[in-house]
Amino acid sequence: MGYLKLLVLKDFKSWRGQQVIGPFMRFSCIIGPNGSGKSNIMDAISFVICEKTANLRVKSVRELIHGAHVGKPVSSTASVKIVYCEEDGEEKTFSRVIRGSCSEFLFNDKSVSRSTYESELEKIGILVKVRNCLIFQGTVESIAMKKPKERTQLFERISNSGKYAEDYEQKKKKMQQAEEDTQFNYNKKKSVAAERKQAKIEKEEAEHYQVLLKELDEEKIQLQLFQLYHNEKNIGSLKRSLDEKNMEASIKKDSLARAEDEFRAKKKMLGVLNRDQQHMEREMKTLEASLIQQRALYIKAKENTSYQIKKVEMSKKSLRDKEKSYDKEEQNIKELEIELNDIEKAQREFEKKAEEEILQKVTRIELRESQLERYKELKEIARKKVATLTQQLKKLLWEEKADQERLKLNWRKKKEIEGNIKQIVEQIEEHKKRIEKLEEYVKICTESLAEKKQQEEVLTRDIENATVRMAEVNEELNKIVGELQSAKIDYHEGRRQQMRAEILESLKRLYPDSVFGRLLDLCHPIHKKYQLAVTKVFSHYMNAIVVATEKTARDCIQFLKQERAEPETFLALDYLDVKPINEKLREIKGAKMMVDVVQTPFPLLKKVIQFVSGNALVCETVKEAKQIAFDGPVRLKTVALDGTLFLKSGVISGGSSDLRFKARCWDDKEMNKMKEGRDSLISELKDLMKVRRKETDLKQLHAQCRGTQTRLKYSQSELELIRKKHLANLYMEKSKLESELVNIESQHEMLNEGVAQRKLEIEEFRKKINEAEDAVFQEFCEEIGIENIRVYEQEHVRQQEEFDKRRLEFENQKTRLNIQLEYNRDHLQKLKNTVSKLRETIHKDEAEITGLQKDEEKFLKKVNEIVEEQQHLKDALSAHKSEVRKSQNEVEEFRKTMLTLNREATKLQKEATAIETSLEEKRLRRHNMLLECKVQDLKIKFLSGSLDDISEVELGTETEGTQTTSSIYEREEAIQIDYSSLAEEQMDLESDKDIEDQLNQMQQEIKSKERTLMKTAAPNLRAVEKLQIARDKFQESLDAFESSRKEARTRKQEFEEVKKRRYELFNQCFEHASIAIDQIYKKLCKNSSAQAFLSPENPEEPYLEGIGFNCVAPGKRFMPMDSLSGGEKSVAALALVFAIHSFRPAPFFVLDEIDAALDNTNIDRVSRFIREEARERTQMIVISLKEEFYCKADALIGVCPEQDDFMFSRVLTLDLTEYPDTDDQGSIDEPRRSPLSE
Repeated sequence: MGYLKLLVLKDFKSWRGQQVIGPFMRFSCIIGPNGSGKSNIMDAISFVICEKTANLRVKSVRELIHGAHVGKPVSSTASVKIVYCEEDGEEKTFSRVIRGSCSEFLFNDKSVSRSTYESELEKIGILVKVRNCLIFQGTVESIAMKKPKERTQLFERISNSGKYAEDYEQKKKKMQQAEEDTQFNYNKKKSVAAERKQAKIEKEEAEHYQVLLKELDEEKIQLQLFQLYHNEKNIGSLKRSLDEKNMEASIKKDSLARAEDEFRAKKKMLGVLNRDQQHMEREMKTLEASLIQQRALYIKAKENTSYQIKKVEMSKKSLRDKEKSYDKEEQNIKELEIELNDIEKAQREFEKKAEEEILQKVTRIELRESQLERYKELKEIARKKVATLTQQLKKLLWEEKADQERLKLNWRKKKEIEGNIKQIVEQIEEHKKRIEKLEEYVKICTESLAEKKQQEEVLTRDIENATVRMAEVNEELNKIVGELQSAKIDYHEGRRQQMRAEILESLKRLYPDSVFGRLLDLCHPIHKKYQLAVTKVFSHYMNAIVVATEKTARDCIQFLKQERAEPETFLALDYLDVKPINEKLREIKGAKMMVDVVQTPFPLLKKVIQFVSGNALVCETVKEAKQIAFDGPVRLKTVALDGTLFLKSGVISGGSSDLRFKARCWDDKEMNKMKEGRDSLISELKDLMKVRRKETDLKQLHAQCRGTQTRLKYSQSELELIRKKHLANLYMEKSKLESELVNIESQHEMLNEGVAQRKLEIEEFRKKINEAEDAVFQEFCEEIGIENIRVYEQEHVRQQEEFDKRRLEFENQKTRLNIQLEYNRDHLQKLKNTVSKLRETIHKDEAEITGLQKDEEKFLKKVNEIVEEQQHLKDALSAHKSEVRKSQNEVEEFRKTMLTLNREATKLQKEATAIETSLEEKRLRRHNMLLECKVQDLKIKFLSGSLDDISEVELGTETEGTQTTSSIYEREEAIQIDYSSLAEEQMDLESDKDIEDQLNQMQQEIKSKERTLMKTAAPNLRAVEKLQIARDKFQESLDAFESSRKEARTRKQEFEEVKKRRYELFNQCFEHASIAIDQIYKKLCKNSSAQAFLSPENPEEPYLEGIGFNCVAPGKRFMPMDSLSGGEKSVAALALVFAIHSFRPAPFFVLDEIDAALDNTNIDRVSRFIREEARERTQMIVISLKEEFYCKADALIGVCPEQDDFMFSRVLTLDLTEYPDTDDQGSIDEPRRSPLSE
């Protein structure tokens, strides 16, 4: 493949004068700053290969001349020339010169036409219309965001299949027009063929008209004879069957009467058993109430006993403490008495020893007898002189001694009172702790009691409400059951009805807002007398299901098919074509509109009722209905109350037993509602019974409340006792002791003050006595040579004083011990009295405990007796219930037997009634047939009687008298018909099916002949001429049809050829691009996991619809093209460009700034791919601003701007093949070599 060697520009856009750009290598990059004229090179190449002027960023060709953009063109001409070099070295030049507003084309410097120029370009692989060698700036991004339809147009341009598009559309229109003409001529041919056939039939009808008339009369006679014969035969058979059914019904009634007698006897026995059971249940409830009462008394007695035992234990504990105190006090008294005896004994020994010492001791100061006598005299004088003072001093000393004893006694009393106060404080604290515990227990009991009271109130209210409601429910249930029994609606629905009901429920669940229910369940007559009439008019719509929309109806039908359920009729509200009501019909007297006698609570259903009823009228009697239907100016649709329907067409449909059976569905609907009410009441009754069973819980709650109240009462009593009595006594005693302690302390202080004052007085008295003695003994003391008489006396008196002191100590100890003994004996007496009282209390309480325990045992015995009796009664009740169940089963069996017999008797009665009805119908049928023969004047042969004996009164559902009807039937029974003309095989037919088939066959033959006669009633005398004209027209239409069919075949062949050529061209390009794009995308991404694929929206004719293009980038999940990043879109678009270019490759490929949206990684990948493509396949010329891209090129063409009056471009060329490429796999020292340099 060749390559672009040089580009020569002369005064083109920004290129002034003649500029030679090149030579171009296999991979050349055009670089330069923005606005330097790089893209003008792209415009020059586009210009020279015949690109449209609008794509060159100018409005006219003149603007391409240098300087024209500023209004100063440098010349009137401009030119661009490319030098193209083939593989064999041959050079070709392509030039395009601008001359004024036109351009001239030169090939190898010779002027040629544009078409010749373009064909020469196509020879070297450049497709002008396709632009397979140019990618303008921004084209990559636009390709990435093209719509599927635009992508298809791109493929059509590349594949050149677009040239067939116009021819394809024209051929397609011609083919469709030819097919329409063919269809028109075919329909015309069919119409003419029908006319020809009709003319032929008219001719045949005219010929056979008379024959058919005769045959028709004969067949009518045979039909009447056949019907009359088998009618008489059926009448005889029905009479015999009626006698048999009446006999069987009589026997069944006797059996039913006997069964009813047995049923009443069993029911009476069941009633007795039920009353006994109720009596036993009442006894059981009485026992339960008594048991609850006795248990409550037993619990109360047990709590009283427990309380009394605790009280005795506390008293015994207190007794033991007091006895221990008593023993301890006795021991103390004994110890004191022993100590007192020891002191007295020691005192006696001391007295004896003192006397001995006094006698043995010799005084140191010796007096003469005269001196001693004088001493005594003086002593007596002194004694007399100080006798008063001495007496007063002794008195003071005794008082002081007494005060000292009292001080000691007060101190001991103080200690004892303090100990008692401490003990009382401890007892107060114990009582306070006990009060806290009791208060907490009282609070818990109060809360528990309040909660139980609330539960009791709720339970009592529930039970009372349940009792009242049970009475109401039982009353309602008895009423409904009575109504159901009186209506004898105690039967089970058939499997078919159940399945239909289940299907309807399933549809309602699937479409809750769209499926409303069956018409029968959604409306009802305003009065029972209209039931037959409404049933007759509603007909098969009675059980139709009403839905909201046609779509819902179709979905429901699909559901029925899937479930293989029975077919159903659906009435869609939006699908019904409802005719308006004729309001004038409401003015007719003696009739009502059918829509007025049917009511519904659903407003939407009025449309359905109007659709089903139409303008039908309801009349009281058959006569009125017939009169209104046929005697007025316009025929109307009427129905009588007995179900006789008169249609506008004259068809009369009478009421029948089947209609009455159908009309029962209105009553059945009410019965079903009553049954639903019965089931709901039974369910409610079961729930209420569960509430009633909570009476035991209520009684237990009563007992718990009473037990809690008892415990609360005892706790509150004890709390009150401790607060008001024990604590009050303790506080009182403590107060008394504290006041006593205060008194003792005040006495002690007073005694201390008295002792101190008395000591002063004693000192003063002693001083006075000494002074008096000194005055008396002054001379005597001087005589014996002592200071005073006390010195002499001290030796004698000191010893005496020691003895006195010792004696005083003994006396003090004895006094202390006596006082202590006296106090301890008083305290011992108090303890003794307390112990005696406690023993009496314990004895009394123990006696009371014995009584309480006896009461407790008595109550326990009663409880056990009641429990035993209750168990015995439970066993008896269980056995009695078994008997009741057995009796109920027997009653149920008898009831089922009675119902079975009743159903059988009713069935026989119905069968007899049906036979009577059939017999009446047969007689009526015979009368009407004979009357028809008389009216139609059919010549029937009689063995006896004649047609004159037949009454002309038409019997039916009118209100003729029964007596008149019977007389007519008796008179007509005497008529005997001659059936000899009937065939034997017709008379020998036995089964109803064979008779019906034969009758249908005969009727069909008569109807066929009648239809034939009606068609040929007025035979056409010109039928032969009409047939010839029809044959000529048929031949003409046949020729036109053959001609149009041939034309259509030809047009279709031409269309298929164009379609085939267009498809092959397009598909060839598409298949190639689909395969190439994935490989190219993998190369561009340098990853084998990358995927790119094209998918046609219309695989049969892909050029008519869009082409999808999707890529999966490496390491990412599938995303739409819109969700890819800018770089990913550019890479994907380049893959598509290179794939399309590879289908019809040009020798060189010029790309303008395709790397604008690429990052460095993608630039590297794209540049490597382009370099590989340039070396292996196509010459690449790329305009780029990014160094990472153009550094991979073989040559650089630098464009730089220069400025004088206005900007013009200059070019610099650099061959990079002389420089080593460090990224190549070869040696770094070897220079790059371009294939062009070879």
